[in-house]
Amino acid sequence: MVRRRKGQAINGWLILDKPLGFTSTRAVGRVRYLFDASKAGHAGTLDPLATGILPLALGEATKTMPFVVDGSKAYRFTVRFGAETDTDDAEGKVVKTSDQRPTRAEIEAALPSLTGDIAQIPPRFSAIKVDGERAYKLARDEEDFELAARTVTIDRLELTEHADEDHCVIEAECGKGTYVRAIARDLGRMLGCLGHVEVLR
Repeated sequence: MVRRRKGQAINGWLILDKPLGFTSTRAVGRVRYLFDASKAGHAGTLDPLATGILPLALGEATKTMPFVVDGSKAYRFTVRFGAETDTDDAEGKVVKTSDQRPTRAEIEAALPSLTGDIAQIPPRFSAIKVDGERAYKLARDEEDFELAARTVTIDRLELTEHADEDHCVIEAECGKGTYVRAIARDLGRMLGCLGHVEVLR
């Protein structure tokens, strides 16, 4: 009987710029394979739609992952106005539309309401567990369920671009557990125009 080799005891952190279309789990699997590492994990999760820094821990470094997960994060994202999707991003199915569009002044006036310690309802397509099942699995099966609001901390939201009436670019600094997709969804609802994340970095 041939025993499967478990990989090498490689310890340390690898900072990966995750490409578009990769899940965080797939990124970990690829890095673990390339390094032939016995153990690997990721600190935090980036959606397949997102690009950006994904810290990967190898070997003994996985024991320090909670310290990294608890750190603050920074995002730059484009909101598309006029449509809300079932996933709150561009990969989802459009479920509502609006002809209304916000002005730059209206967007800037709304952002303070979404900063500080706020109650945020996570997207239905998320990895949060509901009675032992991942929410995204229940959402895919079109199950009826509700996600409870959770307190998250958003330290900064800044409008950096408003090139046309359909889009704006926002920079965010926030704490653990914050969903940028939910920020875009809630901003669109507050402004009465609906919205979702189109690009996330």
